[in-house]
Amino acid sequence: MNAVLVVNSGSSSIKYQVIDERSGARLAQGLVERIGESGRGRVVYKGTAGDSATEQDIPDHSAAFAAIVEEFRAAGTPIDELGIVAVGHRVVHGGRDFIAPTLIDDAVAERILELAELAPLHNPGHYAAIVAARAVFPELPHIAVFDTAFHQSMPERAYTYALDRDLAADHGIRRYGFHGISHQVVSRRAASHLGMPLESLKQIVLHLGNGASICAIDGGRSVDTSMGLTPLEGLVMGTRSGNIDAGAIFHLLRRGVSVDEVDEQLNKRAGFLGMTGSNDFRDVRAAAASGDEAANLAIEVYVHRARHYLGAYLAVLGGTDTVVFTAGLGENGPDLRELICAGFEWCGLKLDPSRNAATGSGARVISADDSAITVLVVPTDEEAEIAQQSIALIASS
Repeated sequence: MNAVLVVNSGSSSIKYQVIDERSGARLAQGLVERIGESGRGRVVYKGTAGDSATEQDIPDHSAAFAAIVEEFRAAGTPIDELGIVAVGHRVVHGGRDFIAPTLIDDAVAERILELAELAPLHNPGHYAAIVAARAVFPELPHIAVFDTAFHQSMPERAYTYALDRDLAADHGIRRYGFHGISHQVVSRRAASHLGMPLESLKQIVLHLGNGASICAIDGGRSVDTSMGLTPLEGLVMGTRSGNIDAGAIFHLLRRGVSVDEVDEQLNKRAGFLGMTGSNDFRDVRAAAASGDEAANLAIEVYVHRARHYLGAYLAVLGGTDTVVFTAGLGENGPDLRELICAGFEWCGLKLDPSRNAATGSGARVISADDSAITVLVVPTDEEAEIAQQSIALIASS
């Protein structure tokens, strides 16, 4: 049996899964939280031998990986006996450097850290986890799979900002796009569910979670996406503002708000959190149902922005064969799906209310039989995609 250890790390957390290469089965999974924070960290393990949760001091990512290895040993399933042949790392930002899964060496790891200037909330944590994991598993190949790589197929007209071209080139300012791993696997699974060649389909995929983005996909290739230089651009999100006039930033700076505070406000205190006080859509939905005006407005803003991009990408693609909802809210929010799709009957998009309201765990069609555009819900599985891309890279090396 061959398996891949898939690592998704942040500055203070590590999520992991051990995935069987052939079946896609999860042999184990878990997380480490509150890395480097005051108080005791939390280590969660779920495996075939049972589940466990412990609290202990986790000063850094090296300690986190040591704790992970110990949890496997304590469960009676040592990690070095699971047939792991590679470690796949999710990396949010690959800049212009990384356009495909990449075998990690010292130079690649250092470049990922340097790209933290474009993803300061993500890449430093990725780098710390890569260094720690390579120390724990020095004999295994480590592969970086980039969220930005899928969007490298965008044409220049889609990724170019209307800035002085020398300024943009000198500072690497362009639209990179994110959630690429999710958009890639979901678009492929949608085609498979419909029994149609991916290369023949035009698709609009809405990845709606605490982070959210929309992607226009033509023949399996990203041609436009809502996120830009950073994951801040585009849709309203749990704590991110999405699109905002750059002049508003200058206005805040001139009024004495610091650069760091503006960054904090737009990335961590905006979105649903800024508009309602909670970044959890379940709270926002409940508040709206009770008549809370701020919560109702937040939902209207969220839906308006999503509809804006859906309409825009219909124009970019010249129509679409499918509209696909995925991620937490996309998969589990029939009310949001209904609001976003409402009024698109003009282009032949019609939901079936009973199908949309029905629950299910797999890919499913939620459009009406006479809808010219097929609307689907397709669960995302970024970890499985990372595992597959890691194995494919090893096989081709």
